[in-house]
Amino acid sequence: MELRHLEYFVQIVDTGSFSAAAANLDLAQPTLSRQIAALEEELQQRLLTRTGRGVKPTEAGLALAVHARAMLDIAQRAKEELRDLQQSPIGRISIGLPPRISMAHSDVLINRFRERLPRAVISITEGLSVHLREWLLAGRLDVALLFDPPNTPALNFEVLLHEELQLVGPLRGASLPARVGLVALAQYPLLLPSAPSSLRSVIDAAFKPRGIEPQIVAEVGTVSTVMKLVSQGMGYTILPETVVSNLGTAHKLSRTRIGPPSLRNTLKLAVPKSGPTSRLVRETLILLKEMDFS
Repeated sequence: MELRHLEYFVQIVDTGSFSAAAANLDLAQPTLSRQIAALEEELQQRLLTRTGRGVKPTEAGLALAVHARAMLDIAQRAKEELRDLQQSPIGRISIGLPPRISMAHSDVLINRFRERLPRAVISITEGLSVHLREWLLAGRLDVALLFDPPNTPALNFEVLLHEELQLVGPLRGASLPARVGLVALAQYPLLLPSAPSSLRSVIDAAFKPRGIEPQIVAEVGTVSTVMKLVSQGMGYTILPETVVSNLGTAHKLSRTRIGPPSLRNTLKLAVPKSGPTSRLVRETLILLKEMDFS
């Protein structure tokens, strides 16, 4: 059976007339009659009977009409799906970003997303990496960028960026040395983020095995507040090099390298392992991997 024969047959059943069906299909009525005769010959069944008011399906015709409609519907959905593959995907995707990544890169991410995926909607959620990881595992996010997440069998990770951490102090006052070793960091009064914080975890993981007891004078949650306090001479802090490069001049800060050994944090792209990945998610992952988050 050919789909066009089934389409012709269903059109005749729906209109109850060869002439009306031929007009709807833009076919000559003799041509339509020959096509239906060929279908009946192939199936070895009489499908239509003529009445004084037109035609109606036989018992075999009624049975075929059910299957024909289903097959035509499947064929139409297949065409639509293949057509959609040539277009940008539709839907909504939720992405989790740490605050400083969101502040620095959300505009570029949204612009590129709209250019590449104009039929889809992007939803950005800001949060600490520890919270974004929980929301990703709970299914509230589709994708997340996380700083130094702990390994988990439920997530796939891909490294996007390694950042060097630096000691940051006020611009006025005693100048910082060219480099500060880990042990020497204990001499500086520090303003650090409170736990849970991916940055604090990196710092603690470097201090504790070496028995270093840092002078923590205050725990502050946001980078902007920490930088303000440091610029006022209330202490020193440890921040990623990219943060200091972007904001250090505005806050009148000085900086120096740490180590050996040096301290680094890592930005990773995280997606759940479970479940199929939609085309929208795949396209978004490609976009995120192409971005420069430094």
